[in-house]
Amino acid sequence: MLANPYQRYRQVTVETASVAELVVLLYRRAVQLLEEAAEAIVVADVPRAHARLVHTQEIVSELMASVNLEAGELAHQLWSIYDYVQRRLIEANVRKDATIVREVRQFLTSLLEAWEQVAAQERAANAAAARLAATA
Repeated sequence: MLANPYQRYRQVTVETASVAELVVLLYRRAVQLLEEAAEAIVVADVPRAHARLVHTQEIVSELMASVNLEAGELAHQLWSIYDYVQRRLIEANVRKDATIVREVRQFLTSLLEAWEQVAAQERAANAAAARLAATA
C-alpha cells in the first residue's frame, strides 16, 4: 500500500483511465520532461538534460508501440510522426540543442491538444451513455 496520498491518487488515476486519457497523461509528462530538458541544456546541466531526453524517448517509444498499424492510414501517419519525433529527440540529446527540444515540445503540445479533445469527447459520450442507462 502506498503511504503517500498523492502517489495513491496517481495510481488510481492511471488504473481507471481510458486509453485516450492514458495517452494524454503520457503526452503531458513528455511535454513536462522536455521543458525540464531545455532548461537543463540552457544551464549546461548535461546529466539532467540527458536523463529528461531519454525518459521522453521512452515515452515516445511507448506511444509508438501503442499504435495499431492495422487501423489504417491515420495510424501509419501517427507512427511516422512518432518516428520523426524520436529521431529529433536523439539529435537533440546528441547535440544538447535546446532549439530542437523546444521544437519537439511544441510538436507534442499540438498533438496533446488533439488527444485532450479526443479524451473529452470520450468522457462526454460515456457520461451520456451512463445517463441514458440510468433512465432506462
